[in-house]
Amino acid sequence: MSPRALGPADGEPLLRALGGAAPPLPLHLPCHGRGRSLAPGLLRLLRLAPAAWDLPELPEIGGPLVDEGAVAESQARSAALLGAERCWYGVNGASGLLQAALLALAPPGSRVLLPRNLHRSLLHGCVLGQIEPLLYDLPFDPLTGLWLPPGPEHLERVLAAARALGGAAGLVLLDPTYQGLVADLPALIGLAHGQGLPVLVDQAHGSGAAVAAGADLSVLSLQKNATGLAQSAVLLAQGQRVAVGVIERALLWLQTSSPSALLLAASAAAIDHAHSPAGQRQLERAQRRGLALRQHLQDLDVPLVANGDPLRLVLATAPLGMSGLAADAWLLERGVVAELPEPGALTFCLGLDPPRCLERLLPRRLLALRQALGGPPLPPFTPPPLPLLAAPELPLGQAWRAASSPVPLAAAAGRIAAEPLCPYPPGIPLLVPGERIDAPRALWLAQQQQLWPGQLPASVQVVDGC
Repeated sequence: MSPRALGPADGEPLLRALGGAAPPLPLHLPCHGRGRSLAPGLLRLLRLAPAAWDLPELPEIGGPLVDEGAVAESQARSAALLGAERCWYGVNGASGLLQAALLALAPPGSRVLLPRNLHRSLLHGCVLGQIEPLLYDLPFDPLTGLWLPPGPEHLERVLAAARALGGAAGLVLLDPTYQGLVADLPALIGLAHGQGLPVLVDQAHGSGAAVAAGADLSVLSLQKNATGLAQSAVLLAQGQRVAVGVIERALLWLQTSSPSALLLAASAAAIDHAHSPAGQRQLERAQRRGLALRQHLQDLDVPLVANGDPLRLVLATAPLGMSGLAADAWLLERGVVAELPEPGALTFCLGLDPPRCLERLLPRRLLALRQALGGPPLPPFTPPPLPLLAAPELPLGQAWRAASSPVPLAAAAGRIAAEPLCPYPPGIPLLVPGERIDAPRALWLAQQQQLWPGQLPASVQVVDGC
């Protein structure tokens, strides 16, 4: 049977989807809220004749790795605004810059300490750089099922365990988390530096505090906490622990040779606006609204997760007797689009210019949600049965490339994982290639499959013969 011919009336699916009407409450990323809070400089650029800004690396423009031109001048200016020594714009998101930073942090064959709530892009970086991940466990909240930031005492134990295994080339921290949970970065970075370890901070959901805290490398996603377009991001560096030449070599390997001038400009405009008086006023207005909304919901006995970001509102769904995924599906049908559903929580990103109807509609929808789906609190979530520190038994890249077969999770005990098991979003791997799955882990993974319906398969790929 031949495919049906599509006529002009059908429309191109992606163009049709992008041109559709916005829902009443789009509480998701990018942070500019479907253009409501784009930086003025970027708006002026977008008002030019269509695609007039779509330019190559002309001499007067240059690029992220070119010493002269407008991009080089802009990156130097952004570094100064953010308090860093060096800044590079990226055009394939924080993911690409995290990978480049990881390759700069650690040479092939070395080990790097990575948190269990790492974004999967860092696993990809380990494969590309032939780096061995030393995965460290984190505190866990049984009420919501969320991993929590480590405290200094916890990190001290991690560093001691790493020394017992022969040490590491560097430490990666995630701060803040997707849900806006924050750690004591100066204390954590100070501990690592005290042992001679350079530190990379994944600040994809932050605004640059890692620089002041002493991070050697940090990555910001300018669509997640500023007014940048999707895929606009920056890598910041300071100090002598990671050489500039090594960073730029890694960027050369992983970044496109034809960067989008629009995304480079979006990065520049977002940083410039965030540090302007108008940008500061915009942020303060949004934060005041976020804090007032939080207080109003708490007065209505709506359970919220305490965090450090007024623009990340996290509903604790488990105490209401429902999964965050079920709550998200119910709200989506009623025009409320959240950012991140999880088994015990639902995260809303309010953005830098929250919708005007936010304070009126969201409390109504959440109260109706409780009435429709609420019940006895869910039982406490079980933390993963993991050691404080662990490395894959089989090298990550070898396991990921090996011949493999699917087996049911219930029958996976004793086998070595060949692929990550990763609900997306948030893109946090519950299982890493090369890890041997013991019986408690197999049982826990089977439970997770039930908690993430439709997002985790009932089977896992395992390495043949292992």
